[in-house]
Amino acid sequence: MHKNQNLFYSIILFISIFSISSALYIEHVMSIPACKLCLYQRVPYIISIILCFFGYFFSKNNMWIYLLVLTFLSSFIISGYHVGIENNIFMEFPGCKNENINTTDKAELLQSLNNFLPSCKEVNFKIFGLSLATINFILSIALTLITIKYLYNEKNK
Repeated sequence: MHKNQNLFYSIILFISIFSISSALYIEHVMSIPACKLCLYQRVPYIISIILCFFGYFFSKNNMWIYLLVLTFLSSFIISGYHVGIENNIFMEFPGCKNENINTTDKAELLQSLNNFLPSCKEVNFKIFGLSLATINFILSIALTLITIKYLYNEKNK
């Protein structure tokens, strides 16, 4: 059981690190800016990296796996909302819009332009015809289901 659990945490850790690394590569190396929701979608993967570390080294029960389920469910919700915004199902929340141009101070205006993030509706990058939010949505569903299935198998041993 302990060996399977360590393998499970290692796989989830690898997927999470790969996801974060890919997002950072696309943003910083390929110079494709991320919107606010794209940035928020990274948080569950960072949390999952931390949970996998604790689960791998300090696991005495399934607490870390339950927390991973909640983490991937939150990723599913955030990415699903983002996909909905991209497809005009949901309205953009005010934090997605850059409406800081109402300033008259030149320094404030320059700072505002430097902090400009793209709209959450804009799809700036696609892989196989899918936006990164859509890929994250699919990955979040898969990780949630895999984690629930693993937890179910552990409980029934």
